[in-house]
Amino acid sequence: MGQLFGNYDVGDFYDEMFAAPGQVRPHYREVLERFEGMVDGEVERKQALATATFLNQGITFTVYSDNQGTERIFPFDLFPRIIPSEEWEHVERGLVQRIQALNQFLHDIYHEQRIVKEGIIPEEVVKSAKHFRPEFMGFDVPKDIYIHICGSDLIRDHEGKYLVLEDNGRCPSGVSYVLENRQVMKRVFPQLFGRVKVRPVDHYGQELLNLLRHVAPPNCPKPEEPTVVLLTPGIYNSAYFEHSYLARAMGIEIVVGQDLIVRDDVVYMKTTKGLKRVDVIYRRIDDDFIDPTVFRKDSVLGVPGIVGAYRKGNVNLANAIGTGIADDKVMYYFVPRMIKFYLGEEPILPNVPTWLTMFEKDRKYVLDHLPELVIKSANESGGYGMLIGPHATKEEHEKFRQAIIQDPRNYVAQPVISLSRSPSFCDGVVEGRHVDLRPYILSGEKITIIPGGLTRVALRKGSLVVNSSQGGGSKDSWVVDGE
Repeated sequence: MGQLFGNYDVGDFYDEMFAAPGQVRPHYREVLERFEGMVDGEVERKQALATATFLNQGITFTVYSDNQGTERIFPFDLFPRIIPSEEWEHVERGLVQRIQALNQFLHDIYHEQRIVKEGIIPEEVVKSAKHFRPEFMGFDVPKDIYIHICGSDLIRDHEGKYLVLEDNGRCPSGVSYVLENRQVMKRVFPQLFGRVKVRPVDHYGQELLNLLRHVAPPNCPKPEEPTVVLLTPGIYNSAYFEHSYLARAMGIEIVVGQDLIVRDDVVYMKTTKGLKRVDVIYRRIDDDFIDPTVFRKDSVLGVPGIVGAYRKGNVNLANAIGTGIADDKVMYYFVPRMIKFYLGEEPILPNVPTWLTMFEKDRKYVLDHLPELVIKSANESGGYGMLIGPHATKEEHEKFRQAIIQDPRNYVAQPVISLSRSPSFCDGVVEGRHVDLRPYILSGEKITIIPGGLTRVALRKGSLVVNSSQGGGSKDSWVVDGE
């Protein structure tokens, strides 16, 4: 061990790089040698180059609640997270299984509701779900695919076992950072990429476009060549960089609601040459804002009449309206049951143990053990609406206690999982920081998963919250063949 990792503390966690103090895992050896061979100041110079690249490319995200300014660079850690191929294949199988079950669940819940009738999921759980859209009961989506793009968050426990933390089936973000992180790493460490067999990720844009073309609506005039656009809330959205990035990667138009118009239940895009028919819309707008004539009447982000065009089979939306029910953290509890019910299989990737406070027995346990648990709001994201019991004050415990009592359907509880840690560069030294992993699953003619995905890292020492809005950053994720 060289100077860089000489004082590295593995701690009482699963460490991605070290099996024990000074004992590097085989798939990290090549990278360790490269980093240990750096001369004085080289790490700082490469970090400065990476930061400058992100700044010049405009790779940012938005924090609406920060009075220090909303637009900022997504913090990037130079040390990659490495996943050996056999480990990745296990993750891949589990994610394919999960997306298949979720798509079958969504078709079932908007049609026969067999899973409810057979008592697998209580009816009250479905009917009380915030994003359940009963007005779409009986509606057939093209190719029976509801979740076209999914980002499922994975963590590793104390033994290194992968667990699913949650599924993001509405508008999962972050994939642009995966693609940009890789480009930056290739620029900063060109020779290392020549020696390590890292699976590529730059085909994501083409795979996404293939998927969107595959799900063209029934009445598409040119099903072999549908017109695809990306619908964004606009430049002030926190993920606008990603929206424009993906539109460029696919070679399609990026539009806001005012760029589209519906006539005779057909969606058109306004262009300098007149109106052009639109067949598939990759929307980055939630259901509530997509059509002011159907959902929120005060929405200025959506397109009046687009739901009518969708119902008539003249346009398709990715992801489908109503997929938010699968994002509900209460519904997450039932995904292992969905896998058994629809596929007749045991889950390959287990859930984190979860208590539902809507059930009296679970609620009593949670209220008695608040200081030991993580409490989550059923429909919040980005690290909001969450209590980490051991790190919270008595006042925060009491606040969540009252919230659970007042609205028990809206909360779930989980044990505090000691997320795995990965070496990270922090203020000139290498220290372990907690990480998670968000792979991106594309469900079209076939199911495609980008190798690795987004590794988010909690850059604040001791923090378990990896979200960018809460001070987190990211790493490049390498799936490698061989050692």
